[in-house]
Amino acid sequence: MDSFRDVLKTGISRGLGSLQDEDRLAAAWVAACGRTMAGRGTVVGYSGGVVVVEVSAGAWLEQMKSMRVELARELARIAGVPVTGIHFVVKR
Repeated sequence: MDSFRDVLKTGISRGLGSLQDEDRLAAAWVAACGRTMAGRGTVVGYSGGVVVVEVSAGAWLEQMKSMRVELARELARIAGVPVTGIHFVVKR
């Protein structure tokens, strides 16, 4: 049986088809990393397969960096967009 989170991710993925790639990734961000982490980072760019995420503070930067591979995989799966990496920047 699928978990509610998996069902939600699948539903989000289906509903993103008409959006631009960066918008699809931004919409998928919450489902990919969860509400708490998503509240500390924002998708601000996408180019050549690399997603740019602006992070609110250094402590969150380290947490997100440690999850980079999993976040990239989930973003690609949910958004249906190729993701080869994530570049994190701290908000100034």
